Amino acid sequence: MGLLDKRRKTVSKGSYVEIPVTGHLPMPGLNVVFQEHPEFYDRFPELAEVFGDEIAPEERERLPRGWFILGTVITVKIDPEIEHLKGKIGDALLAIYPRCSTVLLDRGIEGQFREPNREVIAGSDRTETIHRENGVVFKLDAMRTMFSPGNLRERMRMGRLGSGEVVVDMFAGIGYFSLPMAVHSRPKKIVSIEINPVAYGYLVENVSLNHVEDIVEPVLGNCAEAAPKGVADRVVMGYVGTTNQYLDAGIAALRPGGVLHYHQTVPERLYPHEIEAEVVEAAERAGRAVKIERCARVKKYSPGMLHAVLDARVE
Repeated sequence: MGLLDKRRKTVSKGSYVEIPVTGHLPMPGLNVVFQEHPEFYDRFPELAEVFGDEIAPEERERLPRGWFILGTVITVKIDPEIEHLKGKIGDALLAIYPRCSTVLLDRGIEGQFREPNREVIAGSDRTETIHRENGVVFKLDAMRTMFSPGNLRERMRMGRLGSGEVVVDMFAGIGYFSLPMAVHSRPKKIVSIEINPVAYGYLVENVSLNHVEDIVEPVLGNCAEAAPKGVADRVVMGYVGTTNQYLDAGIAALRPGGVLHYHQTVPERLYPHEIEAEVVEAAERAGRAVKIERCARVKKYSPGMLHAVLDARVE
């Protein structure tokens, strides 16, 4: 729900626990109380504090202010102007997070297989890890497979949809959307299609780790060819950039009345009209009616560009 107060610790109170939240809001089935003696986490030092006077003021201004932890692996983007400090930045991050063992410099995602361009800059060369999120276990190699922190809210939303339905996940990866749905909403079946053999291997393993073999059917292949036709109550298209090239296959997979979750990048000035037009035009090509139910921003993708998701019901 996005209400967890990450500054405070969960406190045990005998037969129950107090989970800190950011506001006093109605929560059906839960007792909301004022926490009399909150316990706060120690504040992690900023990178600039760790470096002290070791670097020049102009370099300090360019230090990364954010990073992402995947299990025991830290991924960080570094301004090219200070990339000569990458080893020191990696060592500093390991000093801040002693439970982590590896730091990767992240230069983005490349190619059809959505492969990360990363480099080990500190710690161990072991980049395979277990990442736990919202009750779901993801095993992955952070050097070879992508995992986007900015999609967390959308992964959680997918975990509330699809109960009892047949779902087709056209760009399944290691199970980004398939696993939250299988673990939490328990669809009747999820056909999870992935073209990257490495990601597919982790998808198969993650299905087993999360004990959802009876729900998720992993498929190795190109979703434009491997997607079934006319069987899905819900189709997830969790890919961006060229997703429009697969819209015909996504719509063809839906039975009448099914729901499409279409992810795409779109210029901010054209949001939401451009992404809506792509879906409407694809439905018209298939001779089907479409109703746009929701369009939302997932995250900032790049300067002037958004990653957005559109929900549409296709008759």
